Amino acid sequence: MTDAPDFRIEHSELRGDDEFSEFTTTDLPYYSDWRGSFEKLPWATDDEALRAADADVAIVGAPLDEGTSSRPGARFGPRAIRMAPTAWGSDYAWSIQLDVEPYEHLTVVDAGDAPIVPTRFERALRVIHEKVFRVASAGAVPIVLGGDHSITYPSAAAVARHVWPRKVGVVHFDAHADTGADQWGNLYGHGEPMRRLIEEGWVAGPNFVQVGLRGYWPEQETWDWMREQGLRWHTMVEVEERGSEAVISDAIAEALDGPDCIYLSVDIDVVDPGMAPATGTPESGGMLARELLRSVRQIVGRVELVGMDVVEVSPPYDHAEVTAILAHRTVMEAISALAKRRADAR
Repeated sequence: MTDAPDFRIEHSELRGDDEFSEFTTTDLPYYSDWRGSFEKLPWATDDEALRAADADVAIVGAPLDEGTSSRPGARFGPRAIRMAPTAWGSDYAWSIQLDVEPYEHLTVVDAGDAPIVPTRFERALRVIHEKVFRVASAGAVPIVLGGDHSITYPSAAAVARHVWPRKVGVVHFDAHADTGADQWGNLYGHGEPMRRLIEEGWVAGPNFVQVGLRGYWPEQETWDWMREQGLRWHTMVEVEERGSEAVISDAIAEALDGPDCIYLSVDIDVVDPGMAPATGTPESGGMLARELLRSVRQIVGRVELVGMDVVEVSPPYDHAEVTAILAHRTVMEAISALAKRRADAR
């Protein structure tokens, strides 16, 4: 042969007999035939549907940012997290990190959003509480998509109410303590939810553990109150010096010093704004995205998780959806860790 062979792509497709129906809704990419739910999961938006689904986990949206003190937009967070790009379908998701198919071992549904309307802040907190309580009462672990951090007050209280008289410990990832006395006279803004949970007795101060704190707020008076209540915290400096895995191990032990189950709250601003710019109160010098994801796997893999939220994603400030993707993956790491626990228990 004197001439080089031709370059041919003669068979570039694996064609189905019926091209119109060869791919299901979940086979299609995340942006195609999107029904609005997290991961295209089935909807179970009312009590009857939730109970019929017998779900292990239920996604709940809390599109509220009336409690925001700076840049607004977190009311659009649930939609952005649900719509975040994925490279898989829910029928065949595979966690490389944990060597598990999350949806093979868990039934997960999207329970829809709490029925929030704008301007009625107190009503929003009440309906969030009721929505999360109904999901928990149906037997599912609620994973709440915020919204600003004020939504943790009704959400964690709903979970604590559901498991009562058992006690709940909280692990709280955040740049800020969110234990302020008030916010320009408002007692329920996103800078106060943790104080309300402790003052009302939903969580004991010594079992409220915070990770990633840094920056210049709150003021000394609030830190004094936190010490009086016995709160425990691990600043970003400690994470830098000791490493996140050692810090998280201590945080788990502290949160479970009495309680036997955990509510996990993740403010996306715990991550450095270089990796998570779309948030209302960015604070430089935060965790790496991989540190947060590893921490979530570490916690959920070792404790009984009874509820969780991911908050403060403000899509108007996002770039290339990087913050929404991180928030989505934070939820996926929790679901996958729950699935791994279920698989290993069999």
